[in-house]
Amino acid sequence: MLFLCLTSTVAFGWGSEGHQTVAAIAEHNLSPKAKQQVNKLLALETGQTLTSIATWADEHRNRATSSWHYVNFPRNSCEYKESRDCPNGNCVVGAIESQLHILSSNAADENRLKALKFLVHFVGDVHQPLHAGYKDDKGGNAYQIQVNGKGSNLHSLWDSGIFKSSHESVDAFSNRLIKTEKTHNSNELEINPAVMAKESCQIIKEDGFYPSRKVDDAYLKHYTPIAEKRILLAGHRLAKMLNDTFK
Repeated sequence: MLFLCLTSTVAFGWGSEGHQTVAAIAEHNLSPKAKQQVNKLLALETGQTLTSIATWADEHRNRATSSWHYVNFPRNSCEYKESRDCPNGNCVVGAIESQLHILSSNAADENRLKALKFLVHFVGDVHQPLHAGYKDDKGGNAYQIQVNGKGSNLHSLWDSGIFKSSHESVDAFSNRLIKTEKTHNSNELEINPAVMAKESCQIIKEDGFYPSRKVDDAYLKHYTPIAEKRILLAGHRLAKMLNDTFK
């Protein structure tokens, strides 16, 4: 019964709802000038909002962009080495850097809007611990688990499995996290994608991150606040990126 209660109330993950929550938190923290410039780009496509474009990169994923959603670290280190971990910029760290460069450039607005769509999504991705995981288990996709008697995998659990069972809307989730906001220190809001990836990698290296094959309530109780903090921090960092870009 305790397990069922937990799975009906907790929410963590970066499926569509998680990405939209990151975007909603970022939008709440945009400066007036950044909001004006973001809305100018979004107006190129009728009806778009920062939240609605948060899943665009997943919806348009292809062979050329699939590696932009994650970075693989070796099991013995979370230290990012570009030549080893992100050859030719083909990882989430390189993708954030390149799309931020396009967004802040004099490129055509259509290209800058596309960069914004990528950026909103990838900042969410890099804060999901298993998007900075191990190649040999495909970022937890190959680590099979059982949740409430149903088969799944660890990546799916962190992406969306628990969020979908929480029955909490994106608005409710983002508003709840916003109400818990505290003042972030300068280190927490450092705009360095490699640091963000390292943080995620360090979470998966914790003892107990990889649960027993049957996920219990203790795992959910421990990692839900951590996941929520990552989502909240992703929203704040995305806002800072946009605020700094559109000063």
